Amino acid sequence: MIIRTLKLTLGSALMALLVLAGQQAVADSDPKHKIVIQVSTDDVRTQNIAMNNAVNLQKALGQDNVAIEIVAYGPGLTMLTPKSPASKRVPNLAMQDITFSACGNTKAKMEEKSGKKVVLVDGVRMVQAGVLRIMELQEEGYAYVRP
Repeated sequence: MIIRTLKLTLGSALMALLVLAGQQAVADSDPKHKIVIQVSTDDVRTQNIAMNNAVNLQKALGQDNVAIEIVAYGPGLTMLTPKSPASKRVPNLAMQDITFSACGNTKAKMEEKSGKKVVLVDGVRMVQAGVLRIMELQEEGYAYVRP
């Protein structure tokens, strides 16, 4: 009876250690720094500044040490369309682990107003609402920047 109890106790302790080790491995793989950059203007200079901020952070901290998401909504959504000069950088930066999120609400309004489908460049993902995405990221501990 004592040996059985001892085996159960040791088994439980080992299981707890494995769970903790797994949690630590996940925590170690998470980047130390997290930032969300808002783009809500169609000013190409400001859009390029947002991307420059992202690139400079990766250079300073190391690509694996920082999670960067650029969220574009309102007039800023133009940054993620082929018509914008700023959009030429987006696919390359997306391949360098910079996430680009396009506001679904803005895209739908633009399509409704123009009667045409809004095309986004490669490397862009859709989110329901840009402001909502920024709020969610801030709740996850992301720092917020608006150039």
